[in-house]
Amino acid sequence: MLVNTRFATALLVGSLALASAPAAAQEVEEVHPGKGGSPHEAHTWTVGDATIKITYGRPNLKGRDLDELVSESAPDGPVWRTGADEATTLDVSQGLKIGDLSVPAGTYTLYTLPGESDWQLVVSKQTGQWGTEYDEGQDLGRSPMTKETLSEPVEQLTFKVDETDAGGTLAIEWGTTRVSAPFTVGQ
Repeated sequence: MLVNTRFATALLVGSLALASAPAAAQEVEEVHPGKGGSPHEAHTWTVGDATIKITYGRPNLKGRDLDELVSESAPDGPVWRTGADEATTLDVSQGLKIGDLSVPAGTYTLYTLPGESDWQLVVSKQTGQWGTEYDEGQDLGRSPMTKETLSEPVEQLTFKVDETDAGGTLAIEWGTTRVSAPFTVGQ
């Protein structure tokens, strides 16, 4: 009977661990430590048959206000580089449909357009530039993002991809702000 109790306990603990595991598998690779102290990382997720990789600088808030940081990062306009140093890149192995925006397989730069209540995800065809070098003429398109307030602040800028029944959700968290956009694979 003792063996069965241990087996049942192990089975329960294993089941709980699986239930709390993230839906999208993620790999993290350090790219470089960053020129201003913001580490640069490449995060890779698998959603369905698609591989989604986002490479970005991960600044810390360090007690600063997110709205002020966004204003400083985009002095010539409202588009924000959404990361530190080099522009944030998105690599997708298959086409995605982010909201109503079709994104073919390939490499892109991500920016955001912050708003009072909603944000826009900006996907640019231009790649390899410094993060503040934004050219609206290179936009592949834009997709709305839903803004939420987090109960606990996130110190370091974080991109997340969660798998859903319909595909996935791309989210950005920093401070008490979370913005997200749903996507489907194979569009």
